[in-house]
Amino acid sequence: MQQAYEQSFGAAKVVTGSAHLLDTTKSKILIDCGMFQGVNEHLNYEPLGFNPYELEALVLTHGHLDHVGRIPLLYKYGFKGKVFAHPATFDIAKVVLLDSAKLQEEDYETRYKKALRRGKEKFVRKPLYTRDEVKEIFKKMQKIPVEYDKKIKITKNIKATFKDAGHILGSSFIELEFENLGIKKHVVFSGDLGNKDNEVLPPPSHPTEADALFIESTYGDRNHKSFEESKLEFKKTILETLLSGGNVIIPTFAIERAQQILCLLKEMSVKKELPKEAKVFLDSPMAKKVTAVYKKWDKLLSKNCKKYKKHPFEFPQLRLVKDVEESKKINDITRGAVIIAGSGMCNGGRILHHLKHRIWNPKNAILFVGYQAKGTLGRKIIDGAKFIKIFHEEIIVRAKIHTINGFSAHADQRELLEWMEEFKRLDRIFLIHGEYDKQVVFKSVIRNFLDKKAHIVEHGEKIYI
Repeated sequence: MQQAYEQSFGAAKVVTGSAHLLDTTKSKILIDCGMFQGVNEHLNYEPLGFNPYELEALVLTHGHLDHVGRIPLLYKYGFKGKVFAHPATFDIAKVVLLDSAKLQEEDYETRYKKALRRGKEKFVRKPLYTRDEVKEIFKKMQKIPVEYDKKIKITKNIKATFKDAGHILGSSFIELEFENLGIKKHVVFSGDLGNKDNEVLPPPSHPTEADALFIESTYGDRNHKSFEESKLEFKKTILETLLSGGNVIIPTFAIERAQQILCLLKEMSVKKELPKEAKVFLDSPMAKKVTAVYKKWDKLLSKNCKKYKKHPFEFPQLRLVKDVEESKKINDITRGAVIIAGSGMCNGGRILHHLKHRIWNPKNAILFVGYQAKGTLGRKIIDGAKFIKIFHEEIIVRAKIHTINGFSAHADQRELLEWMEEFKRLDRIFLIHGEYDKQVVFKSVIRNFLDKKAHIVEHGEKIYI
């Protein structure tokens, strides 16, 4: 009889592409199937590394692109199993995948037109999937909505308990139980754990026990600034820039971060800290859709976020940008605007147009409130690039660049350690979803503070459980 094992086909020494195969010898399941981003984007076109037809189930920790972005490929290659997730995750995942497909289609059309003029159109790589394919997948998907803290059977021999991870709406860490070689096993996948000071969602729930824990390590090398300190810095940057005649551009992830920023700006508005003449633009179709999902599932929000009588993300100065034409009109505003747009890492979307029109002006401020992966434009800017290229035009960077990491939706080093300390029993620790240099630091910290060994998972490596 064989021993159960795990294999990571993504998020191994990198922070994107989460896909973790669990083989109990009686059944195979996949935890997440995310898209690679940044410098690893080319891996999306590589073979998955496993046979989707053999999977009995797909288990989703949450709806971020780097955790759901390759789901359409599973279906293309034969997946016919059930999909388990919190219902809010299904809602967000559909928005995310449709947006991803739209961006791929638009990118393909642009590259195809250029290649056509060179007579090389047959070499243009097609999108991984289209919007029509995503819609079709969600029609035939065997969706099994789950409740937090309720144990359910996902295959004949695997039981799962989803617990609130506090990362984004509907996010979960998952405790899996099965028997192998006559021994009961407990395996936990953290997904992405939330920052417990996040004002939009409650902190992560408490774990129980694990023979093996596969834990994210995005910020395993550092601690965030305190939320209160970050909040003060955020308000100070907004006010100083607006009062000095500038504009604030905030590259923002459509999920969680956009809602968090809106919640903070609403607080400023209610407390009359935001100038009356200021205009706040949410220029992200995707963020508008996700905010509607947050409104639908407002029972999952924190008490702080629900303290206002009206919806926590709406206030008088807020303008929801309807279309591209309305987005272009924002360029005519010379001062007093706070522009929230995606993508969060500046690797696409409407934020590029706003950067093009604003980043050269020293009166303006670019305010980064989220993680910037290697290879993205956002990373280049925060690393101090003097010039950036947008739409084939080289533009000087003169705007003030601010990075506030206390708003991260990820737990920091201290919080990850504190969460691991809550386990009644924790035997083995495996580091996933993190850049290698940060994992090396985190591994050492785990040894020093928890007196436990941790292993950095390699892509495709078999981890016997």
